[in-house]
Amino acid sequence: MDNREFKETLFHKIDHNGHRAMSVFSWTIAAIVIGVLVGLFATAFGLSMREVISVRESNPWLIYFLPIGAVLITFIYKKILKVKDSGTNTVIAAIQSDERLPFRLAPLIFIATLITHLVGGSAGREGAALQMGGAIGNGVGRALHLSDTNKKTMIMCGMSAAFSALFGTPMAAAIFSMEVISVGIMHYAALVPCVISSLVARYIAAYFGLGAEIYPIEVIPKFTIKTAIIICVFAIICGFASILFCTMLHKYEEFLSGKIINPYIKAVVGGTSVLILTLLVGNQTYNSTGSSIIMSCFTGASIGLGAFLLKMIFTTLTLSCGYKGGEIVPTLFIGATLGAAIGGLIGFPPALMAAVGMGALFCGVTNCPISSLLICFELFGYEPMPYFLLAVAFSYWVSGYTGLYKSQKIVYSKYRSNYIDKHVQ
Repeated sequence: MDNREFKETLFHKIDHNGHRAMSVFSWTIAAIVIGVLVGLFATAFGLSMREVISVRESNPWLIYFLPIGAVLITFIYKKILKVKDSGTNTVIAAIQSDERLPFRLAPLIFIATLITHLVGGSAGREGAALQMGGAIGNGVGRALHLSDTNKKTMIMCGMSAAFSALFGTPMAAAIFSMEVISVGIMHYAALVPCVISSLVARYIAAYFGLGAEIYPIEVIPKFTIKTAIIICVFAIICGFASILFCTMLHKYEEFLSGKIINPYIKAVVGGTSVLILTLLVGNQTYNSTGSSIIMSCFTGASIGLGAFLLKMIFTTLTLSCGYKGGEIVPTLFIGATLGAAIGGLIGFPPALMAAVGMGALFCGVTNCPISSLLICFELFGYEPMPYFLLAVAFSYWVSGYTGLYKSQKIVYSKYRSNYIDKHVQ
């Protein structure tokens, strides 16, 4: 190589490396901005949720406003959003394609979720987190005139930041937004920005007093062939439970929409159904997030085997008629109560079974095994790792091609290395 060729090669490498360094620097700044903005927004939402749930628990008569709450949410969405809202599916679809994600979705889902929990709807908060984070990330991307590809990365950063701030699980949050889009592949280009946004948002949430939830597992039996078999069988049960939950949500919503065209009548019917079921049960155990019941699964409380099924029914009735919130916290409730109940029946540590149930159900409904493992480690510690590993693997396998988010794609088969590219059922 002569001197001229050497110089051209050298300058080409310098130009290439300089461009890459600038890209890394730019994405780091952008990820920090998203982490701060979404972290503040999600923290405000989390603290507001805490107050709203406290108000409802102090005033149980608020559940009589369930039908009114559903109508109010329907009215707000029709007047302000003016397009069909599909919840978290809207965010996933925006990453998969060039569908527009309106910025106004962020304050809308904030307000609607608070209304849902004020009147006692059975829902979570992660749906609001993912939609708020995605909408803010997309809005910042548009303001910076980023390309469609880069805007999708910004959406994922926003999702990670909001999930991390609310749940206190930055590892799982960083990976979840990349893993949930397409089963079988990961959007690794978004890894560094999502990690940064996740950690920044979590720091902000902690600074303002939004602590992470940690569940204690006091008894962890030695991992043996016998205990492994118990966990595998239980994980299979969780896989089928996740299929049941997703099927109930999708089929009942299709049924209700097919029978009732007017969204306001649909809202009244749905809200009244949740109210009647609450009165029949005789308490508000299954309303709102049910976080106190999840915690009781780890403190020795006696949990009935029917608790998980009732939560499925409450959540199905709630989310099918217009209420907002999300399905993940109800999923954790279902997994925890199912695990604690079965653990008590077979003489296996209920707290460990509750933890395994939460991880297995989360995996079954989201089709995200890596995120499921990470969320288990962050919520319960690393010591029960073999149990989590088995449970997540079997639940992922058994749950098949069902899932909470219909926009989610199964790119590669769960059972063989085949490209199938189909939406979840």
